[in-house]
Amino acid sequence: MPNKKKVCVAFLGNPSYDSRVTNLSQSLINDGHEVNVIGFDWQTPDFKSQNTSAKIFKLTKRKFSILFYLHFAFILMKELSASKADIYFAEDIYTLPFVVLWAKLRGERINYESRELYAHLGGLRNRKILQKVITSIERYFIKRVSLVITTGKMDSEFLQEFYGIENTVELRNLPILKQSNKIVNLRERLGISESEKILLYQGVILDGRGLFPTLKAMEFIPNVHLIILGQGEKEEKLKDVAYETGISNRVHFLGMIDQKDLIHYTSAADVGLALIENISVSYYYALPNKLFEYIMAGVPVICSNLPQMKEIVDNYKVGVSIDLEKEENLIDLLKEFLSDNKKLDEYKSNCITARQDLNWETEFNKIKYALIGDE
Repeated sequence: MPNKKKVCVAFLGNPSYDSRVTNLSQSLINDGHEVNVIGFDWQTPDFKSQNTSAKIFKLTKRKFSILFYLHFAFILMKELSASKADIYFAEDIYTLPFVVLWAKLRGERINYESRELYAHLGGLRNRKILQKVITSIERYFIKRVSLVITTGKMDSEFLQEFYGIENTVELRNLPILKQSNKIVNLRERLGISESEKILLYQGVILDGRGLFPTLKAMEFIPNVHLIILGQGEKEEKLKDVAYETGISNRVHFLGMIDQKDLIHYTSAADVGLALIENISVSYYYALPNKLFEYIMAGVPVICSNLPQMKEIVDNYKVGVSIDLEKEENLIDLLKEFLSDNKKLDEYKSNCITARQDLNWETEFNKIKYALIGDE
């Protein structure tokens, strides 16, 4: 049993909707550590700052501006300066500089969660100057942390070569081992008949997540509905496209779902989508938590044939991977996939087996001592 430590976790996001922060914090608490979480919310309508199990501060954001970031930085530094932690977690590139500055001043341990290859995100692919700025910031601060935590082996290898570091460890975005005991009846709620199949996408609504190709394919597949759990900057555009193509009655936006309730929604779907498009280095190496959340809920997966996702789906036989370069591939696959109930049942059964390996508890236990600096 490791010595009890005081831990501070900083995240530019709402921890209630983030499985990684939620699971990490709870696992550290279960191991006897005292955990303080600092989070931020600017997306939830009518959100008010909270000071419960985590401190979550309200931010206002119309566009990503310097004023928004300065407000965030002011609150974060104020909260960090009041903390007396032994270990600090910077949960993203945005919190990294402030966490490093404060933790170094105190002489304490710093863990950096490189949950994305931030300088190589899809949204930055045409913004070369911003890419260079982020690279410069990350290059400086990443060499001043105790441990860099990534979501997959290929991410670790990339960062090691790109920044010349060695102190990486993988902690995949796996969900807590559980199954739903109160599945939400989405068919009844949304008026979907038993003869129609439910596709599910959960996560942020952005370019490069396969949502627009999915809508395109649905024009040719009348007996399928798409349910989206999440929000993001492309939500209104997606709604417009659904309306323009005449399928808006089959595309349902349910918004953000609290992590503790998410599996009850996920379990109601027939197929989970993880169609990350190969538009950046970060997306090419993608291994998103939605992939594992589908598996945990017993929902067969259709994913892109990008290396880390394809490896999971193929090894555990929980669905199929697809080349998204040709739009007819997705149309043909969906038609075939959704009409073969026997195959769907086989994939569901394999999901139940796979979740015994692909769960947070197993993953966390492999590296928990490395996270707190104990042998």
